[in-house]
Amino acid sequence: MKRLLKAGMAIGLLAVTGIVVNGSSHREAPGITKTPKVDGTDFYMFKSYEAGRAGYVTLLANYVPLQDVYGGPNFFTLDPDAVYEIHVDNTGDGREDVTFQFQSKTRSRDLAVPVGDRMVAIPLVNIGGIGPAASDNENLNVLETYSVTMIRGDRRFGRREAIRNLADGRITFRKPVDRIGDKSLRDNDPSAYAAYANNHIYGIKIPGCGDGKVFVGQRREGFVVNLAEVFDLINTNPLGPVDGEENVLADKNITTLALEVPVECLASSHDPVIGAWTTSSTDLNADHSDRARDGGFRRWTQVSRLGSPLVNELVIGLKDKDTFNASEPKDDSQFAEYVTHPTLPFLIEALFGVPQPMTPRNDLVQVFLTGVPGLNQPLRVKPAEMLRLNTSIAPLAPTAQSPLGVLGGDLAGFPNGRRPGDDVVDIALRAAEGILLSPSPATFPAITDGAFVSATIAYTPDGVITPSAEFRLFRDAFPYLQTPLAGSPNPTHQ
Repeated sequence: MKRLLKAGMAIGLLAVTGIVVNGSSHREAPGITKTPKVDGTDFYMFKSYEAGRAGYVTLLANYVPLQDVYGGPNFFTLDPDAVYEIHVDNTGDGREDVTFQFQSKTRSRDLAVPVGDRMVAIPLVNIGGIGPAASDNENLNVLETYSVTMIRGDRRFGRREAIRNLADGRITFRKPVDRIGDKSLRDNDPSAYAAYANNHIYGIKIPGCGDGKVFVGQRREGFVVNLAEVFDLINTNPLGPVDGEENVLADKNITTLALEVPVECLASSHDPVIGAWTTSSTDLNADHSDRARDGGFRRWTQVSRLGSPLVNELVIGLKDKDTFNASEPKDDSQFAEYVTHPTLPFLIEALFGVPQPMTPRNDLVQVFLTGVPGLNQPLRVKPAEMLRLNTSIAPLAPTAQSPLGVLGGDLAGFPNGRRPGDDVVDIALRAAEGILLSPSPATFPAITDGAFVSATIAYTPDGVITPSAEFRLFRDAFPYLQTPLAGSPNPTHQ
């Protein structure tokens, strides 16, 4: 790629061009629609911007899409016959060097009540108040716990070590029950769930490299998009105001696997750039051989993959979507055509008459698959799709962050990693239409889906921007995604 621009904004424009279409991966492939418990929706990786935590990287992997706040009586547990993984490549070869593997367990207590002359099992997941301590769960009928294993080298055959609770050395962590409603928390207090969930944030001991944090549980959906109209052949005004549409996902929740890890655990000593992606895999023996499961002979089959989000949703052709979900970054040359000849610009031209950039899009290949020279390209790199982060770039406080990330002059933002407040949809739309190729990028059309996001934004459950801090979408501290919305009392819905 020609180095048309030199530094600062120039680097930003070059970086953004590589991300053809990004956003959130809800129901992105035919196969994954059958198994929502293992459907990865969003992946974030960024230098921690919580005060005093700049030496850490935060990794957030979201699963189980489109959770309605009233979605009981069986809520949104993880799949105990699956593993959820976050992979980190710190050598640039498209292979994982470090993997964090999450595995959950679900136990039913079979709580019963006296009815006449016998005890009868209840139909609900709780029988009374819960919290505020993580151990205040005697009224829970369904208990979820999880473990986290750190694997160095190959995800299946590498060296495995358990991550432990910093306080007591245990290798099992409690997952908070989803936000059933305020009456299910002690004293029917609307603020009680936040305290209860915060008590499930654990300090952890990471083998061989220091301390960190972990949290697994329900959060408010942080991805902002005018989803319905975008998928209705972009049935909106792409040159309208950036905040002129509702956030369609504002009344949804999500399940988040969150880790905060010291930089030195992830980056090599000679290169600050890391790449990462999340996957989920199911067990082919789960329904056939309890003995194989108990003995550890588990046949994991990858069913979901997510690095730079929405790639599978709007870049990969329909016939290859399931293949992409089952693939690994080291094998991404098989999908190169979708980068050199992206279809979204063609569709935008057909719909709006905006000429698409000429193909092949060789300008996209380097950035899309290798990272950007001078920003987030590893010293030695094999082309592979993943989210890349230069860990030597300092984080910015929420009020200083640009929603447009690198395109807005903020080198700590997307596509140098991804933070919750980065407006990846607007960035991607402008990139797909060729902002790098424009002779005057500063005046390039402000293409938008109309749903605005920033690190400090607040949305009502109706999807309308509000000044009320009650509905702020993100926190300024780990795990950054906000307390989930309640289904009771009197929830507000679209």
